[in-house]
Amino acid sequence: MRALTLYAIGEVLDGRMQRAEVEIFGKGNGFDLSGAAVWLDRRDAKVSRVMGFHDARTGSIQYVVTDPATGACAVIDPVLDFDEKSGATATVHADAILDYVRAEGLTVEWILDTHPHADHFSAAAYLKEKTGAPTAIGARVVDVQKLWKDIYNWPELATDGSQWDRLFSDGDTFRVGNLEGHVMFSPGHTLASVSYVIGDAAFVHDTIFMPDSGTARADFPGGSAKVLWHSIQRILALPDETRVFTGHDYQPGGRHAKWESTVSQQKRSNPHLADMTEDSFVALREARDRTLPMPRLILHALQVNVRAGQLPDPEDNGRRYLKIPLDALGAAR
Repeated sequence: MRALTLYAIGEVLDGRMQRAEVEIFGKGNGFDLSGAAVWLDRRDAKVSRVMGFHDARTGSIQYVVTDPATGACAVIDPVLDFDEKSGATATVHADAILDYVRAEGLTVEWILDTHPHADHFSAAAYLKEKTGAPTAIGARVVDVQKLWKDIYNWPELATDGSQWDRLFSDGDTFRVGNLEGHVMFSPGHTLASVSYVIGDAAFVHDTIFMPDSGTARADFPGGSAKVLWHSIQRILALPDETRVFTGHDYQPGGRHAKWESTVSQQKRSNPHLADMTEDSFVALREARDRTLPMPRLILHALQVNVRAGQLPDPEDNGRRYLKIPLDALGAAR
């Protein structure tokens, strides 16, 4: 019985048998394989299909995470294209997501940002306009809004998070089709960062990169290496087989872009995490951060991203303008 159960599960996982054939196969051999069928059903209820879209210009990865059973999906961290040299905006990367959604016959149920990004504009507002799906972000975004309201001297900025349809708190749950998602508060990179765990996949934004790339910086306004360490420990406490999807990949050594690992791989192979203590991590992270220049788009992007990807309103001549505060983030590096 045990041998036949394991055999049937293996055949389904390898694609040589359909789930519906399991119990028929068991009866044909004189065994009740309903236990194998239940195990497969439980597994399917947790497995999400993930498609990543890499933006080579910013190193960002956008995701579409789908419930295969229903075709419902969520879009995570979509990118609105911006060229800082010309000031031009475009929707090339966001439209690629829409093309994929149409081609696969999917229904967008959520547009999720993990935090207000410092290196690209969010396409959340654009995708909401195109799909009608609600937008969401972590509830601590209000603290980021207050911080940047002061930096930009922006008295009219609403700092209540009302630019999004939902603000998630730590432990909140939501659904993507039949898949349950839950929210993990993951500050350190920013005050407002959250991770989304949807089925067996964790979208960890700028906390952990691929194992050969270490971890994210923690020196932005409101960031903290010590807080980041504790956020990462919560992520590493997920089951070892949990798939981990990072928010960026900068292709070290010129390798192809990668964005998927597992909790087990991170614990074993990431040099910022393996055999590290809190004190050694904080020392390493702070020393490295002191050598890094600010992202080239941070002052451009935050005034868009603290408003859920809404571009500045047109002025009386019909043009939109960004505001760049001088000497706001310390000395140039």
